[in-house]
Amino acid sequence: MVQTQREIQGLLAEVGLRPQKRFGQNFLVDGNLLRKLVQASDVQPTDVVLEVGPGTGSLTEELLSRAGHVVAVEIDRGLQALCFRRFADQPHFTLIGQDVLERKSEISPLVHETLAERHCRLGGRMLLVANLPYQVATPLIIDLLLCDLPFDGMYFTVQAEVADRFTARPGTRDYGPVSIFCQQLADVTRIARVPATAFWPPPKIASTMLELQVRRARYPEPATLARWVALVRCGFSHRRKTLHWNLRTMLSAEQLARLENDPNWDLSLRAEALPPARWLELAELLV
Repeated sequence: MVQTQREIQGLLAEVGLRPQKRFGQNFLVDGNLLRKLVQASDVQPTDVVLEVGPGTGSLTEELLSRAGHVVAVEIDRGLQALCFRRFADQPHFTLIGQDVLERKSEISPLVHETLAERHCRLGGRMLLVANLPYQVATPLIIDLLLCDLPFDGMYFTVQAEVADRFTARPGTRDYGPVSIFCQQLADVTRIARVPATAFWPPPKIASTMLELQVRRARYPEPATLARWVALVRCGFSHRRKTLHWNLRTMLSAEQLARLENDPNWDLSLRAEALPPARWLELAELLV
């Protein structure tokens, strides 16, 4: 059963807790929307699922009824104790009490190791299903896409303005590295709009549920992948500058000259003009 606002308040009160703004704790209390997220993920008994920020365990309970194993990562010590009390007797549940990101940009080695081991044992898909704490959403999704863990799909809730960056088209204000990484490596779909009133306490803005279906066939080989990521980040280092201005800090004079003499490339453009596939073409050309 999806927890109501009253039930969440009661669970927190029992252990003397209240929502922590610094951890981005806004609990989803709309049962229909929570079930919509789970249904979109289509979790199966052989799947291992990563949940970040389980909170009081409302989504966790839904996932445990379907998944082969749920790995939940919670940074708040009070909520760690609450989740452990609720689910410690579940053999297909693992709780990791720490920040999911190390140095705020890379997935924790313990989380990485745990997911890899559970996935090897079960043999199904690896999924992210979570109402993500807003401050970790973007770096976490990008790292999960770029790391060596074989994620098949990611289903999550983020602020609407963050979702706009994931889905932005070339030439728009929101288009940037996040848009390029996500759209090149996955099919991005909006599952639902989530109003602020669907949470307790309600945040100041609306949220969006997104689905990322990872497409491994689109991944370049490792050397090209690393060059592609570096090129994209360099190209957007100064958004109002041209490609030539930004890339001159990364490319050699010979490489820049070759691109300038190639009619297929116009370095007087800004980075936002290039669609995701063109960035990958550029990386492949330069490797």
